[in-house]
Amino acid sequence: MAMRLLRGVLSGVKWALCAVGGVALILTAMIATPLQRPPEMRSVSDSTKGIDWSTLPPLERFQARDGTWIGYRHYAPIGPAAGRGAVFIHGSSGSSGTVNHALTHAIAARGVETWALDIRGHGGSGTRGDIGYVGQLEDDLVDFVAHLRQSAPDLPLTLIGHSAGAGFSLRVAATAIMQDMFVRTVLLAPYLGYDAPTNRPNAGGWASLDLPRFFGLTALRRLGIDCCAQLPVLALAVPATSAKYLVATYSDRLMRNFSTRGYRVDLPATTRPVTIFGGADDEMMISDKYAEAVHAVKPSVDVRIIDGINHMGIVTNPKAISVIADDVATRGGGQS
Repeated sequence: MAMRLLRGVLSGVKWALCAVGGVALILTAMIATPLQRPPEMRSVSDSTKGIDWSTLPPLERFQARDGTWIGYRHYAPIGPAAGRGAVFIHGSSGSSGTVNHALTHAIAARGVETWALDIRGHGGSGTRGDIGYVGQLEDDLVDFVAHLRQSAPDLPLTLIGHSAGAGFSLRVAATAIMQDMFVRTVLLAPYLGYDAPTNRPNAGGWASLDLPRFFGLTALRRLGIDCCAQLPVLALAVPATSAKYLVATYSDRLMRNFSTRGYRVDLPATTRPVTIFGGADDEMMISDKYAEAVHAVKPSVDVRIIDGINHMGIVTNPKAISVIADDVATRGGGQS
């Protein structure tokens, strides 16, 4: 009887070890899958043309709580001060010194004191394409607002984000600790999350996700193993010669942090006004589905679609810039 029980135990251990080994092999194969970079997306590359870079403010830095220096640009108000401020979050791959300068400069030209942040993992902030942990970007933003409050203690702030930065801005707007930091959130051509009906496949050719690696890392996390979140899982369609200015790949943890948690989760948690601007000709997002998608979970969201504007045109085209800059300069927390 004892020998029979021992054989049964040994057999169970053998099959358990085989199962563990099989899972390990599958996960190893998933993680080892090479990340494929998509070809350059010309509509993004061409958006730099015609921008006046002579007015770009110098890069400044502040020190985050972990000691890392984070870059930002400060746009002092031009002309009479409007008595309000704005913090701008760039889109995927970008920084405070890329094409969004056309819009941030225009906002400052309307008297709004404006700051454009280099999100950690981009521009002059930290290690390109990576962060230390999911949630670090929120910590950085809290530290940044505390930094700018040293010179502007009472200025009402609007949070503005573009594309992936808009998704992150929505994530921020849904966070209790940050809801008192910003009177309003403005989302420009926002990426609302993987399950949003506003997404075009692969963001119209802009992004390529390594699905085997992503699912392998997800499976590891569910097993309590978070050892490989620094691996790149997302490649962006930037020019091959743009490494000095743009980020070509995102680690798993940066991709998961620099986005919304899902618009169905984050939108209902917002307590301050939210406005969405989309471009009717957006090649990455399906703009005519924004209103239906967000109003199903948050009817109060203000959705505006601008004719003749594509994804990058929302921050570079004079028509869109005029509409958005006027809006930020004249509408506050009450959306009046």
